[in-house]
Amino acid sequence: MAEIILLENAAATQALGVKLGQRLPENTVILLRGDLGAGKTTLTQGIGLGLGITEAIASPTFTLVNEYHTGRIPLYHLDLYRLEPAQVDGLYPETYWEGEECDPGLTVIEWSERLPYLPESYYQIELSHTRNDQRQATVSAVNADLKLLVS
Repeated sequence: MAEIILLENAAATQALGVKLGQRLPENTVILLRGDLGAGKTTLTQGIGLGLGITEAIASPTFTLVNEYHTGRIPLYHLDLYRLEPAQVDGLYPETYWEGEECDPGLTVIEWSERLPYLPESYYQIELSHTRNDQRQATVSAVNADLKLLVS
């Protein structure tokens, strides 16, 4: 089952992220999908604000992974845009969502369709543009409580 959330503009996208950052517990994984400019990084910036992270959150398109440790829990932000699935495997993304080799935190993965395997539980948010120049977030949960995201 999926929920659809209409987002009027970038500020609404960021506000959704703030809500998620305030609510979600450690060891949460959010898989983001959407075209270029759909709002994946904007949503992640909001998540960082909701976690209490004060430093600027930028897309890790070239660095691939950015870690932020100044919030209530760490934020691990991965961007797989420039990678093929075989290259993603070499990043060992599971080290972030399993929390065994790093502090348990919130893992956000942009361009998650490039993952060669998925975590056991996660939220998937697909961002898209609507006909009237708004955005839409289609939110689903796999082995996770969807109410945490949409209530």
